[in-house]
Amino acid sequence: MVDIAHQAAINPASKKDATPALVPLTAIEPGQWRALAQRAVEPNGYYLPAWELAVSATARGRIGASALSVGAGSSTRLIGLMPVVSLWQAWKIPLPALVSAHPYGTLCSPLIDRDTSVEAATRLLQRAREAGAHALILRDVALDGAAMGSFSDALGRAGLKPRMLGSHVRASLDATQDGDRLLHDALGAKKLKELRRQRHRLEAHGAISFDVARKPEEIKSALETFLQLEASGWKGRRGTALVQDAGDATFIRRAVPALAETAQCEIVSLHAGATPVAAGIVLRHQDRAFFFKLGIDERFAKYSPGVQLTLDLTRHLCADPTIASADSTASADHPMINPIWRGRLAIGDVLIPLRRHDPVVALIHGALIARAHAREVARRAIHRFRKQRDATPPLAR
Repeated sequence: MVDIAHQAAINPASKKDATPALVPLTAIEPGQWRALAQRAVEPNGYYLPAWELAVSATARGRIGASALSVGAGSSTRLIGLMPVVSLWQAWKIPLPALVSAHPYGTLCSPLIDRDTSVEAATRLLQRAREAGAHALILRDVALDGAAMGSFSDALGRAGLKPRMLGSHVRASLDATQDGDRLLHDALGAKKLKELRRQRHRLEAHGAISFDVARKPEEIKSALETFLQLEASGWKGRRGTALVQDAGDATFIRRAVPALAETAQCEIVSLHAGATPVAAGIVLRHQDRAFFFKLGIDERFAKYSPGVQLTLDLTRHLCADPTIASADSTASADHPMINPIWRGRLAIGDVLIPLRRHDPVVALIHGALIARAHAREVARRAIHRFRKQRDATPPLAR
């Protein structure tokens, strides 16, 4: 089967528009991309150009994305942008569909101009058809977000209905509240007292400070501190820390300083004296923050350094009048962030048919269901194996 991205590269989009239906991400004019991000109906820090271009260039398992993009009539103003890969690139399924390119960060809501949101969504769907796709798969999209709402309106006008593939909820923060009041309501007086006791014990290793690196010249060193902390813990033992893969390390060292240039990234850290005990990367887009990753020094685990940093980050974001909410971008039921950030954000994977009564869509849907079932069977088998292994006495191994 010929890959959709290859088809799009050699076929004109339509008689009215001679540009390809799919273009390389690097072909999108950066100024137009940034301008669209400012006007986007829904913020997504992981589809900002500095981030997504760095991801697609080198990040492990995520390189080679293309773009569905649409302009406003005959003008050069960009009104819609969706990084995509073929279904084969995403999951090795040889069927004609396009899938949201997955940034390093669990949100794939497309950038859609708030002033022409339904038109932009409609034309993005048309672009996907012109590329030869029979379906468009939005993965990790905010189900109640404005971008998904724009697609739903566009589909309704075309007599099409989306199909839900799966969904979950994750923690989010209402940053319009007072930070201390929010934490008290979330954790209660007893838990906060215990955390204060741990913080006082941590002070035995040096005065506690919460630091925020924003400027490009200071964020580079803060990033290296974060990378060292992340690699020192369980991610390093598993081999999934960013710095352990050359492509991932290149991506993050390119993306973070570039976003700092436009005040769209900061690194927060907690120190005990001169020793960093926790650090996290936070992206910013419009009035929303995105808590990307957290690294801790496990030598201080009994003092809950990750929780301590998150408490300070919560107060920091709530005190910032430019931030209204924060997305944890964490997994469902995350044991650390869920008790602290009590808001919930519905995230899901959605299959969008591009033609009415298309039998190919049923094939695509069936293949995705079969894949999900196989992954769940494998996940349960791995879980049983690990449980049995951990229960086996060392001398019996």
